[in-house]
Amino acid sequence: MAFLQRQILKRTVKESKAKLNICTSFSTAASASAVATTPPQLPPFDHDPKPYTGPSADQVFQKRKQFLGPSIFHYYQKPLNIVEGKMQYLFDENGRRYLDAFAGIVTVSCGHCHPDVLNAIFEQSKLLQHATTIYLHHAIADFAEALASKMPGNLKVVYFVNSGTEANELAMLMARLYTGNLGMIALRNAYHGGSSGTIGLTALNTWKYPIPQGEIHHVVNPDPYHGSFGSDAARYAQDLQDHIDFGTSGKVAGFIAETIQGVGGAVELAPGYLKLVYDIVRKAGGVCIADEVQTGFGRTGSHYWGFETQGVIPDIVTMAKGIGNGLPLGAVVTTPEIANVMAQKIQFNTFGGNPVCSAGGLAVLRVIDKERRQAHCADVGSHLLGRLRTLQERHDIIGDVRGRGLMVGMELVTDRKEKTPAKAETAVLFEKLRDFLVDALDYSMSKL
Repeated sequence: MAFLQRQILKRTVKESKAKLNICTSFSTAASASAVATTPPQLPPFDHDPKPYTGPSADQVFQKRKQFLGPSIFHYYQKPLNIVEGKMQYLFDENGRRYLDAFAGIVTVSCGHCHPDVLNAIFEQSKLLQHATTIYLHHAIADFAEALASKMPGNLKVVYFVNSGTEANELAMLMARLYTGNLGMIALRNAYHGGSSGTIGLTALNTWKYPIPQGEIHHVVNPDPYHGSFGSDAARYAQDLQDHIDFGTSGKVAGFIAETIQGVGGAVELAPGYLKLVYDIVRKAGGVCIADEVQTGFGRTGSHYWGFETQGVIPDIVTMAKGIGNGLPLGAVVTTPEIANVMAQKIQFNTFGGNPVCSAGGLAVLRVIDKERRQAHCADVGSHLLGRLRTLQERHDIIGDVRGRGLMVGMELVTDRKEKTPAKAETAVLFEKLRDFLVDALDYSMSKL
């Protein structure tokens, strides 16, 4: 399933940057960037949505504005009322079928309502919906064992939480307790969550509130397209070393980074950067944290985890989104040595390791393996990147095509030399894609 995702860095389309992310799940994928000469159609699909009898889109929108917080935003000038999903497709209130180009922010990793995942959830729900880690339950232990088996090195201890934000909060706490230091280092353009703690790690001002965020430092982003040093990983690493030498006591608690920045625009770090930086951070007494919330579970195609593309093994790995195919589930995986520091006090999460979520998460891991989703990401992703680069050769507005597997980005610019964001053009394209991704993708692919 292809997710043509535009990461909005403002709360409306007109205010957002001109960055398009293509963050895909593991089913069919193609590009909808070409202009078709005749009305295109999606391929046949053996699923009829149930008749919808609920409130209309306008009614839902009015109720949402009345009862939900004003900080939430929506896509499109006329928001879609999505009422059903099946594998790579979504259906609106009128039964209109859309190719899912978003998947709830890169979350649906096996397809909407995958039968194996649904069956695991249903069967567990009929037996026991909730139990905490205070009691024994095989689903929690089985899931932890399966997840640990996917990790390299000595990353063998699992903590279950409910989201990526929670995972990064726990990872930061672990780093500070284990090292005895406070200073955390993150990258500019990073997104690591919206809680009062992780908002400090985040380095996109559209997501940050003016609250105290002490002992967190942001270093130059190793962005091959926009970065000051291009793809020179050594110069970016030297900037981090300089920051430790001149901006800290010389000791830090930890360093956290996404391998491909998701919310920041599908920005893949300069090759070799993490290997250099991990060495610097560890010499400064810190631990290294890999944020795999968007890049994990085979999405990059070449590797199961994004950090493996940089040839490193972190001390702590955080994950969420694709881990549960839509379930509120996240995890932190670390070494026994770091995990031991949490035993000095009570560390507990009421819903972390919930048996229903654990059964569903284990089913997700099995589906990814059984259906060879990682290999699919590699195959379809390379095809998609090739097609997008062909478009880039023909259209000056496409400034950059980047990423790997099905974690891919396309950035629109008004001037390739200056790399000026094409804000107005992106807003228009974004609106048109809503309709173009309806019964359109298969034909447009043939026209690239």
